Amino acid sequence: MIDVLVVDDDFRVAEINAKYVGKVPGFRVAARAHTAAQALATVQRGTIDLVLLDHYLPDQTGLELVHRMREQGHGTDVIMITAAGDVTTVQTAMRLGALHYLVKPFTFAALRSRLDSYAALRRTVDRVGGRGIAGQEQVDRIFGALRTTPAPPSAGLPSGHSEPTTDLICRVLHHADHPLSAHEVAAETGLSRSTAQRYLRHLEQAGRLRLSLKYGDTGRPEHRYAWVAP
Repeated sequence: MIDVLVVDDDFRVAEINAKYVGKVPGFRVAARAHTAAQALATVQRGTIDLVLLDHYLPDQTGLELVHRMREQGHGTDVIMITAAGDVTTVQTAMRLGALHYLVKPFTFAALRSRLDSYAALRRTVDRVGGRGIAGQEQVDRIFGALRTTPAPPSAGLPSGHSEPTTDLICRVLHHADHPLSAHEVAAETGLSRSTAQRYLRHLEQAGRLRLSLKYGDTGRPEHRYAWVAP
C-alpha cells in the first residue's frame, strides 16, 4: 500500500480528497494535516510515501514546505493539489521535484489518473532498480510512467465497450508520435484488429481521434488515427 498524507487548510476539502484517495486501489490515507507544521511533523516520522499538498496554508506556502522537506533530507514524493495556477508557482513546484500539479477544482478521474501514474512510476523504479544501472531505455520508462492520458468520459460508451479498454487505446494514441492504423493499435494493446477498429471508430466519431487515409499503390486506403488534444 502507498501511504498518503493529505494536506489542505480546509477541513472539508481535506476530507473529500481523502475519500478520493481511499477509492483508488493500492492507496490509503495515513494522515491529514491542515498546516505546514503538522505536515512536516508527519513527514518527519518517516511513514509517508506521497504528499497531496495544497499551496495555500495558514503558516507557510506548500512550496515553502517542500523546500524545508528537501533541506532536511526528506525525499517524500509530492503532488500539488491547489488553486494556484500562476506559471511561477508551477515552475517552482517542478524545480522542487513535484511529480504532478493538479489545479482545483478537479474531478476524481483527474486525481485518479495522477495516482495511477504515480503507482506505475513506483513499479517501474522497483523493476529497474534491481538491475543497479539504468540504460536509456529504462530511464525512458521511468520518465514515461509519469505521463497521464486524459480519458474520455465513460458516459456515452456504446454497448459492449468498456472504459478500461477505451483508456488503453487512448493511452496508446496519446503517446504515439504519428497516426496509427487499427492493425498497429491492435499490436500495441494486444486486442484483436476487429476490436481495435470498433473502438477507434467510436472514438473518432466522438471527436477524440482524427481520421486520415493513407493511399497505397493498389487496394483500399488504410485508415489511420491520431490523438486529438482535448
